[in-house]
Amino acid sequence: MTSSASFSRGRFGRLKTLMGAAVFAFATTVSLPTAGAFAAEVLRIGISQPIDSLNPFVASSDYSSIAYQYGYPFLTVYDAKLKIVPYFATDWTASADGSVWTFHTRKDARWSDGEPLTARDAAFTYSMIVKYRESTTGKFAGWLSHLKSAEATDDTTLVLTYDGPAGDVPVKMQAVPILPAHVWSEVAGEDGSEIDSFENAAPWVSGGPFMLSGYKKNQLALFKANPNWWGETKPKIGGFGLQMFANSDTMVSALTSGQLDMVGQTISPTAVDSLKAAGMVIESAPSTGFHEMIVNTNPEKTNHRELLNPKVREALELGIDREAIVKQVWLGFAEPGTTIVAPATGWHDESIASVGYDLDKANAILDELGYSKGADGIRVAEGVPMDYEVIFPTEVAGAGDRTFKIIQASYEKLGIRLVQRKMDSDAANAAIMGEDQNYRNFDIAMWLWVPPLDPDFILSVLTCGQRRNNSDSGYCNPDYDTLYLKQAQLSDRAERAKVINEMQAIAYRDRPYIVIVYPQTLEAHDPAWKGFVPSPMVGSVNNLSVDTLLNVHKE
Repeated sequence: MTSSASFSRGRFGRLKTLMGAAVFAFATTVSLPTAGAFAAEVLRIGISQPIDSLNPFVASSDYSSIAYQYGYPFLTVYDAKLKIVPYFATDWTASADGSVWTFHTRKDARWSDGEPLTARDAAFTYSMIVKYRESTTGKFAGWLSHLKSAEATDDTTLVLTYDGPAGDVPVKMQAVPILPAHVWSEVAGEDGSEIDSFENAAPWVSGGPFMLSGYKKNQLALFKANPNWWGETKPKIGGFGLQMFANSDTMVSALTSGQLDMVGQTISPTAVDSLKAAGMVIESAPSTGFHEMIVNTNPEKTNHRELLNPKVREALELGIDREAIVKQVWLGFAEPGTTIVAPATGWHDESIASVGYDLDKANAILDELGYSKGADGIRVAEGVPMDYEVIFPTEVAGAGDRTFKIIQASYEKLGIRLVQRKMDSDAANAAIMGEDQNYRNFDIAMWLWVPPLDPDFILSVLTCGQRRNNSDSGYCNPDYDTLYLKQAQLSDRAERAKVINEMQAIAYRDRPYIVIVYPQTLEAHDPAWKGFVPSPMVGSVNNLSVDTLLNVHKE
């Protein structure tokens, strides 16, 4: 299912490790052209999660959205201080009622193939998303909610017209990549039915600072500097590569042996001491991400319908020892979770307190519901043992495994049995949605989100309209949806925060997600490389901004 780009799921996939020969080839034979001030160095980045699709309307993983961040233009971008600043847009204005936004874009910009890059490409992209938002472009529907039309009045003027006041439009534009109209108009065709089946294979026609030049699924992705890049700041490197590893230990070994220059994402806390001993630089920062237990709240689910009872879900939360998980699993590089909006976003409601860890209270709730323990110690609810298969994507292995064992042991004391069902992210997504994408069959899952800084996206995940798209819980609450639409129209931060706090409270009360922890970002790099710019996403190379790979260089 997965984070996120900033627009996509922050879920990650974990794939096969490259053999030593492939590592050697990646490190020594990749030749990236230089242009102008570009240097020849290539930054080699190790990741344990995949680019799961090159098509932004299909992709689920965070590193897919990172590829789009560096490969495509956006109207706006976050700077190093996490403020929205102009990017392909140079400035913008809004009408008095906030329903019409006008963006002025860069002059004389070009795509990597030499074709003009103009406001017309942005108008085409947004219009395509709006037109097919109920089908093949649904992944981006939340970012363009209430948008009636997108029109380029000339090559450098884009006019966005909404059906009412629209707040934080520049923030939302950071999440939607502008696609080359001369490529995607052929893909969209007459009915848009082929959009989500387009492979978008490398090499890309790029409008960002880098071009995706090579890609081997489950292995590596290679990017080279775009010679037609229109930005003032040119990359100081000739390119970068993302190499995918099956586990953190192998990836860390590749860094310390010189086969990599950087390990991105959240490395295992257990590797920190050994990396420091090897002379590596460790970067850590609060994250927008969270690990959670997902409970199927679809009222049409077929089995274990006791999970639809809010009191049962409260008991499930009471059985999770977050403090033990933070201490034993994360070695302090995390904090206990509560709401779906992490503290690092600046929108977290601190007044929402966790019910805590209380096995006595959890047992009392289950006793009151009449769910007695059988001879095997497992409670029986409505004639069926409380014995749950937990969908568990391998991408959260490691810390996720240790977290699962702590929860599993506590639940045994409640008379609840959990069985881990490991699978890759695609299979986990399919198992959650079900054969007909009706969310009727699964009971519980464990996964993670790494959403963007603005809470709009993670809030949208729990709306009714995100079923069959980003929803992974089957949750649907019309009152929640009403608040979601309301917050999208508010430009005053304080007023918007009040609505977002209401939504956090509803989500916490209803518990389609039980947020376990907010982990910190942890990454490491060779001290010879400078210029990394950390952020509260998945480290310095992220889908919020392009700062790091425009500034990183080797001394």
